[in-house]
Amino acid sequence: MKQAIVHIALVVDDYDEAIDFYVNKLKFELIEDSYQLEKDKQPEQDKRWVVVSPPGSNGVTLLLARASKPEQRDFIGNQAGGRVFLFLSTDDFWRDYERMVSDGIRFVRPPQEQDYGTVAVFEDLYGNLWDLLQLHPDHPMARRGRAE
Repeated sequence: MKQAIVHIALVVDDYDEAIDFYVNKLKFELIEDSYQLEKDKQPEQDKRWVVVSPPGSNGVTLLLARASKPEQRDFIGNQAGGRVFLFLSTDDFWRDYERMVSDGIRFVRPPQEQDYGTVAVFEDLYGNLWDLLQLHPDHPMARRGRAE
């Protein structure tokens, strides 16, 4: 059996501001941005299918899903209850860290060397916490080819 997680939905306030942040600040690739027409939905909901991915990635993508109900708005920026939510692996921590700082990304925990690699915690535009990390070559995920 072979399965894979394809998308992780990230609740956002606005499609265009989220695209701007992920594409222009984090340098993600915009994979798809198309309108979703649903037979039983009202056109004023203005739903889009927006998918972004880290550069060079062939794994999980982010589906930027605009909150369409009041109860969904409560989760914007707090999808993991204040814990680190997503983990962005890189092949060059310091290159990406310095670029992100210069592009205005707010790091809430400074870089640290851990047993598994180098890591720092940053916020996305809504306050969700992310790890930027470079795993040591002997880490099990690095050996799987997901992080160099």
